[in-house]
Amino acid sequence: MKRLKLPSWLVLLLPAIVILAAVVLIPLLLSLYSSFTAYRLTKPDSLYRWVGTFNYEKAVGDAKFWAAFGRTVLLLTIALNLEMLLGLGLALMVSKVTRGQRALRTMMMFPMMFSPILVGFQFKFIFNDNVGLVNNALQSLGITDLAIPWLVDGQLAMFSIIFAEVWTSTSVFAILILAGLYAIPQDPLEAAKVDGCTSWQSFRFVTLPFLMPFIYIAMAIRSLDVARAYDIVQIMTNGGPARRTELLWTLIGRTGYVDARMGYANAMGYISIFLAIFFTVFFFRKLSAARRELGMGV
Repeated sequence: MKRLKLPSWLVLLLPAIVILAAVVLIPLLLSLYSSFTAYRLTKPDSLYRWVGTFNYEKAVGDAKFWAAFGRTVLLLTIALNLEMLLGLGLALMVSKVTRGQRALRTMMMFPMMFSPILVGFQFKFIFNDNVGLVNNALQSLGITDLAIPWLVDGQLAMFSIIFAEVWTSTSVFAILILAGLYAIPQDPLEAAKVDGCTSWQSFRFVTLPFLMPFIYIAMAIRSLDVARAYDIVQIMTNGGPARRTELLWTLIGRTGYVDARMGYANAMGYISIFLAIFFTVFFFRKLSAARRELGMGV
């Protein structure tokens, strides 16, 4: 009997394929299957009760789901724009430094090195009503006599979450934009100077177009992160008060693990994944357009 001989490249890749199948592919297929069932964690037998597209139809018609989606888009829009502007300013300032620039670049990366859970606990303490650093500073300066309920008031709680997100991820934009600044050819900048362009005109018409591909790459990366934001929100507010900071993935986590409706939670999760893919495709199209404008191809 002839023994089956696998190609050498397949033998080398086989351990990686087995691990990926075990930790990614199988759970992914199981969650996809369960999204078409009435699966509840408290009733294991319900995993075999097929309900078709009922969970998806229920999610599409669920006002809480779309309210969480709207808050996620709001967080994504404000956080991305603030991170882009702050990261751009930070990168421009660091690029002008002549001494100690390497140390500054290292310091810029510190916020993104922290775990989101640690950042959540950190800002939960900073914005605490009674012992928080922000309230203590405001009261010490005489700006206010009363403690401001940062994490209890609905609007202030969302502001606190946005502040934490911007603090931890502005460095992503700063680092990528700084890399773009180093990659800009000097000939167009020198030609702009010879033509008598001001510093603003050189930045607006020469530097910024060269930076746009790097900005869109950062936006694509961060849009995926914000679209599945969970850790910081869960730690800081747990979706409160009265679900006013409930985002898509905190709602999905609550539905799956608190309410035990795992089939319905998985259906919402897959809808959320498609929405995240939409944002990623949007930014990559912007990236391709920016590259074409610079004559860099697609």
